[in-house]
Amino acid sequence: MPFRLRIEPSGHDLEIEADETILEAALRQGFNVPYSCRSGTCGTCKGRLLDGQVDYGDVDETVLTPADRESGLALFCQAMPVSDVTVEIKEVGAAKGITIKTLPSRVHRIEDLAPDVRALFLKIPATETLPFLPGQYIDILLKDGARRGFSLANTPNADGILELHIKRVPGGRFTSQVFEQMKEKDILRFEGPLGTFFIREESTRPLLMAATGTGFAPIKGMLQWLLEHGQQRPIQLYWGVRHPQDFYYEALLQEWTQAFSDFTVHKIVSRPDAQWTGARGYITEHILQDFPDPSEFDAYICGHPDMVFSLADRLRAAGLDAEHIFADAFVFAKSK
Repeated sequence: MPFRLRIEPSGHDLEIEADETILEAALRQGFNVPYSCRSGTCGTCKGRLLDGQVDYGDVDETVLTPADRESGLALFCQAMPVSDVTVEIKEVGAAKGITIKTLPSRVHRIEDLAPDVRALFLKIPATETLPFLPGQYIDILLKDGARRGFSLANTPNADGILELHIKRVPGGRFTSQVFEQMKEKDILRFEGPLGTFFIREESTRPLLMAATGTGFAPIKGMLQWLLEHGQQRPIQLYWGVRHPQDFYYEALLQEWTQAFSDFTVHKIVSRPDAQWTGARGYITEHILQDFPDPSEFDAYICGHPDMVFSLADRLRAAGLDAEHIFADAFVFAKSK
């Protein structure tokens, strides 16, 4: 027998099955709430349980601590009801009407961007469309049921092309396939679009955008969207990599510098060689040094989870309200 799920402060009442997570129930019935990894490891979907009981599910205690549980918090991508429940979630209106689909795609083009980064350009069938918000991601569906999530690096377009940036992971089953076996015209199935990491277009606040590695991918889509829609908000882009050769799309960065009226890019290398004359270290320290009071910004953070969690915490401590921090941590898949 299904339970009742009430979402506050909106007051929406939903039906939720006993074997269904709070997130699954909300998405199934057209209510968009914050989430990213869906595997209990990123913390984006963390929210408050106001009434009722849940099975907390498979969670990482560094993401949902015992103190979190004691204070009434849960990860809604994992929590399943054992009674009627009431939860507090801030719904995300911009994603309403975006339909999650499972589709085939054909590898349209493969492009090497950096020594360990490859772009895949996937083409969906001409009979299909995939509306999405720049910054969202798709899950590549592997044959044994495993999933691998990758951010969309472009904006929606009439030719049905999706751009993904894939970093080689030693021993990674899918990334090894991408770098060693994949060829044009191969078929991949995916589910998407997913996630709530996208530009809040109703805001006019200056943008602080921070990425490590291929965390640049969704930022690229967001910046292209801003240009296409004539939004000229002040933008500070911080991009951190290990080695200087890990940067890519240098011409595009120059193009943005010319196209945006107030755009500054900061490139930081954590393991520089003798030829690198730019900034060194980690982007979190550079950002807080440059902006000790970040309270005026909307912050968009993407990349390695250590950076994402640390920078978000540091920005909050420095005075930036949590409602102006949007993050997507590139956590590794749990299974297979």
